[in-house]
Amino acid sequence: MPPRIKRPRSPTPSLDDTSDLPASPNKAKKLKLLASHSTASPFPDFPHPTPTEAARVHALLVETHPDLADRPRIPSEENDSAWTCGSVPNVLESLIGTILSQNTSARNSTAAKRGLDAAFGRNNFAAIAEARKEDVVEAIRTGGLANKKAGVIQRILEEVYKRHGEYSLQHLAAVAEPGGKGKDKDGSKISDEEAMQELVSYDGVGPKTASCVLLFCLGRSSFPVDTHVFRLSRLLGWVPQKADRVTAQAHLDLTVPDELKYGLHVLMVGHGRRCKGCKGSGGGKADCVLKKWLRERKDGKEELDVKAEPGVEKLDSLAQYVTPVKTED
Repeated sequence: MPPRIKRPRSPTPSLDDTSDLPASPNKAKKLKLLASHSTASPFPDFPHPTPTEAARVHALLVETHPDLADRPRIPSEENDSAWTCGSVPNVLESLIGTILSQNTSARNSTAAKRGLDAAFGRNNFAAIAEARKEDVVEAIRTGGLANKKAGVIQRILEEVYKRHGEYSLQHLAAVAEPGGKGKDKDGSKISDEEAMQELVSYDGVGPKTASCVLLFCLGRSSFPVDTHVFRLSRLLGWVPQKADRVTAQAHLDLTVPDELKYGLHVLMVGHGRRCKGCKGSGGGKADCVLKKWLRERKDGKEELDVKAEPGVEKLDSLAQYVTPVKTED
């Protein structure tokens, strides 16, 4: 039986500053689920992906989509937080932009973020929080699900202010250190797990949205699982068929090596959007580099040994593509 997949436990984050907020059954369920999967995979006896398998798929996708194999994008004020899935320095703006990108195209979510900025001013969170809901809905209408997203955004802003006394989540980003650590405004360290815990504690923020903020804004090691990543992970046999997106993310965040998370996520999303051979719109009949690789493995043409030195060499050789970016936000 393969070893159980675990990670060292980090200190349980304190949520004392939320004691004055009404408890949400959904929030409690999310936090309980996150805690149960933060140190052990929901599928502890499922052995895939191995580090070598993850590295090989990364290499194949780099060869197939070299334009997507750039180094991680550094969060910039010039970026649109919706278009880039949150790659901006301001953590709260990153979170709002990622919410706007849910269940819509990049084009529509970008238009929604621009509409929000035009109506209230960029990062004028107080104005958004205090506005009539219908005005926020009108500003982001082009992004789809405007009524729902407006409510989520305003509730998050209200809760952030109640917890921290300001419209800011920068304590999750300040003074980034190696290993995805950071320091909050009181000087204490915040682990990746603690940052994820706070983000998902806000109503309307799920593990995928929080993971995007961690990866693209905070430069932390996290592996968001969207529709494309989930579909390809099932194709590759990296998660059991019974897995859903939440449990798949919990499993893959523990099994995909940290140095591969950014690059592999970007490449899998890009491949999922482009490849007609592994999605329904192309009938699944076109060529797909991943399906070809799976056939070759099945036929014995490619040997994958998780203990073999070549696997380690592959991981090292990919460092130029996947060096984690640590930023001060």
